[in-house]
Amino acid sequence: MTDKRPTTETMKISEVRADLNRLVNRVYRQETRVIVEKSGIPVAGIVSADDLDRLAKLDQENQELWSVVDELREAFKDVPPEELEREAKRTLAEVRAELRAERERIDPAS
Repeated sequence: MTDKRPTTETMKISEVRADLNRLVNRVYRQETRVIVEKSGIPVAGIVSADDLDRLAKLDQENQELWSVVDELREAFKDVPPEELEREAKRTLAEVRAELRAERERIDPAS
């Protein structure tokens, strides 16, 4: 199965207006995506409904990932940055020591 990606065209808004029906058909068939420019500035995009659904899913996933960061930030909001850095360095050194010990246990010659 071929996974042909649509091309992306940049068009002036006047060109889009004049050819909207044909463009929408090409977008629907996933032949193209269109960046619409007004006075040389990209202001909008015309994409298929599938692309828009995929974008919405990516936005949701991104929001969920950042909510974890926000929860951690809230949990440690009263801890001074220096203390967080010290604890992170200590924990990292501890994990590295455990990994070294594990490697030496598996392969004592290394």
